[in-house]
Amino acid sequence: PCTVTFTGPTNYPTGVGSIPTSVTLADVDGDGDLDAIVSNKGTNDVGVLLGNGDGTFAAQKTYGLLALSAPASVTTADVDDDGDLDIIVANTGTNDIGILINNPTGTFPVNQGPRVGFFAGSAPASVTTADVNGDGKADIIVAYKNTNNVGVLLNSGTGTFPAAPVTYGLLANSAPTSVKTADANGDGKLDIIVANSGTNNFGVILGNGDGTFAATQLTYATGTGTVPVSVVAGDIDRDGDNDVLVADSGTNQIGVFLAVCSK
Repeated sequence: PCTVTFTGPTNYPTGVGSIPTSVTLADVDGDGDLDAIVSNKGTNDVGVLLGNGDGTFAAQKTYGLLALSAPASVTTADVDDDGDLDIIVANTGTNDIGILINNPTGTFPVNQGPRVGFFAGSAPASVTTADVNGDGKADIIVAYKNTNNVGVLLNSGTGTFPAAPVTYGLLANSAPTSVKTADANGDGKLDIIVANSGTNNFGVILGNGDGTFAATQLTYATGTGTVPVSVVAGDIDRDGDNDVLVADSGTNQIGVFLAVCSK
């Protein structure tokens, strides 16, 4: 291993008043180089900065979302199964999920396609994708902050999704702000892990492997005064179980929760 340092920053403008809220890396133009994709809350669009493969990027090209969409979270997946990566964005202002289908050269429609995952008053704060029903297609999982639940949108197989999600309730005032998937209990099925910023805990909703999940979450306290705003899972102690890390903005720390698998 090396002693790592970082140079920079080299800054790339996302536009006056854009208020970028989320960024991810993916090769959207299929040239083998990672590109940057950013959700711009203030200008209601998604920006794509194509990578040059040498640590630099082209200028941002923007693709519009719905008026007042206020996107909060962005990710990529091949939702239409055509071999290239599409963009999925959680629109907190319009209470839906926007999908931009790749053209496959790293360009996208000028405006998002039909809205999916609409849930009135929900303010979706986080979106992720995973194959939760084992059909080989990327499904969409959403944390709905204002309605205190998680939504699941199963992929039809052609890149279309239900207009409304199947929802799984959390605790009152939980205000989920981050959602991920991982096999939390070692049964080979993907579970949902969610950071509940309003109730000082993270939740695990166990998956059944067919795209459905347990009716109630298992909760794990993050501590008095904590505000868990982001969550990730991975096997950090190399024992074969997925552990959970939580970013806590209330007490300015990261909480590490090691999984203990008992049979």
